[in-house]
Amino acid sequence: MLDWMAWTTPTAIFFVTIGCLLVIFTVLAIKFPETPRTGVLRIETTRGDRLFITLLGSAFINLAWLGLEIAPQPYALLACLIYAAAVFRWV
Repeated sequence: MLDWMAWTTPTAIFFVTIGCLLVIFTVLAIKFPETPRTGVLRIETTRGDRLFITLLGSAFINLAWLGLEIAPQPYALLACLIYAAAVFRWV
């Protein structure tokens, strides 16, 4: 069925994780509505906005990690998790 695309286990895990995050954040938005808050960026953000900022920033962290060859790529995940915690805390 998916033979037309080179699906690898890491690629499948990535897309399943993104899908699960979207479902979880949708359920959270329905069960626990929130009011936007203003953080260090001085813009109003909701959980979904912070998730988008986190995903976008994580993509750039991984690209920089690959380009600069800082350390083995799995360590970029640790950097992304720290970045995500900071975004959800202060943005």
